[in-house]
Amino acid sequence: MRKKILVTVAILLFIILVVFFGFVPVYVDKTKNTVISKNISVPDNSWYDSLPFVADLHCDELLWKRNLLKRHDYGHVDLPRLQQANIAFQVFTIVSKTPRNQNYESNSDKTDNISLLSFAQLRPVQTWFDLKARALQQCKQLHRYAQESKGEFRVIASRSELEQFIQDRKTKRRLVAGMLGLEGAHCLNKDIHNLDEFYKAGVRYIGLAHFFDNEWAGSAHGETKYGLTDAGTQLVKKMDSLRMLVDLAHASPKTIDDVFAMTSGPLLVSHTGVQGICNNPRNLSDAQLAELNKRDALVGIGLWETAVCGTDAAATAKSIRYAADRIGVDKVVLGSDFDGAIEAPFDITGFPLLVTALEKEGFNKTEIEKILGGNTRDFFLRNLPAR
Repeated sequence: MRKKILVTVAILLFIILVVFFGFVPVYVDKTKNTVISKNISVPDNSWYDSLPFVADLHCDELLWKRNLLKRHDYGHVDLPRLQQANIAFQVFTIVSKTPRNQNYESNSDKTDNISLLSFAQLRPVQTWFDLKARALQQCKQLHRYAQESKGEFRVIASRSELEQFIQDRKTKRRLVAGMLGLEGAHCLNKDIHNLDEFYKAGVRYIGLAHFFDNEWAGSAHGETKYGLTDAGTQLVKKMDSLRMLVDLAHASPKTIDDVFAMTSGPLLVSHTGVQGICNNPRNLSDAQLAELNKRDALVGIGLWETAVCGTDAAATAKSIRYAADRIGVDKVVLGSDFDGAIEAPFDITGFPLLVTALEKEGFNKTEIEKILGGNTRDFFLRNLPAR
């Protein structure tokens, strides 16, 4: 009898583990990264497919246990869909920690959703609790995808690599490039010397804070929302010396002001909206836009409701028009936040819808080509390390 009970318990435990590891990570991915409609009617923009460089500034696909090289019927981004959408350049950002009950108003740094997710995804043991190991593992994963892609995907970390990619893509239209960014400097584990490891891994921009205040900077969604700490000031200086770009997305207003005060170098806001269209603490104020207008800056407008107060391409185009009227069309790009646990109006294959929406906002073909990728290309050609 006792033996039968033990066998039954073992079988039940096995079933529970199979369900947990085999189905839970996919279920979470499917329920967090949704689209409003999978059956969108993509217009036949005859010149969209001829665009030489379509780009997106922010995607969190590396957080999920999903093979980038294979097509999926859920989530927002994978290589086959990037190729279908004529995307040349996608920035892959690394999420290493999110707080429980995450919200836009106030979050503590005491909890961590990603530990359980990493365990459920059967990632390496060291990634379950070590934020630095977790982030570096995602960096390595992107490089592995490049190695396994049979020459269809490559990782860019320098100006010379980007120049070569642009040249190669003239004859290889299915070629896609990726670049790495960090969403939150907390994965440096309170040690500025760890910045060198992330530089060597190919990270080229860093958002100083994500959904909570950290040892480097305050977050727009933190409990205190302070500015740069002394350590954060040193971090920005070291990033500047390495030509690693500061991303102001999610930063508190005080952090943004502190960065403005200490550096005249290039800046980006990888995924955001504008308060003049969608008024919330997550988005850029007119005063912040005015300061960005004085600089070599790049502002990525998002594709989720909190960013643009709408759920279609028209809402994103409206925010792009507002930003372009204040900082110039040469500084506005797309920062979708695809696979960032958002409901998007469409996945990456819906990008042609943005052409029609931007045309309705009065942008001409040359301006649309800049917004959809030309500005991103030129910004990184100016600001990436030479080699």
